[in-house]
Amino acid sequence: MDILDRNRILTELREQLASGDITIGEAVRRLRKDVTGLQQARFAQMCKLSLRALRQLEHDESNPTVQTLNSVFKPFGMQVGIVPTRPSATLFQHPKKNP
Repeated sequence: MDILDRNRILTELREQLASGDITIGEAVRRLRKDVTGLQQARFAQMCKLSLRALRQLEHDESNPTVQTLNSVFKPFGMQVGIVPTRPSATLFQHPKKNP
């Protein structure tokens, strides 16, 4: 895989995660398989996770901490964050002032 393929996959996964089209577990599995090509045991070791924790994460069977998620996403230049549910989503909107 060349750098362009890698960047294409990373961009696609970021967009799918942000839109809710893919679960975190599915994204982790694709990162591991499609980008690194590593087996679960080696990837878990690289991320300082137990094999069991990685398996549960990939199958969306766990409730990982932000720290755990960041340890998985960090090698790919990503971290967990808060994104709006829609582009103009705000809790409070200030009323417009009339001139």
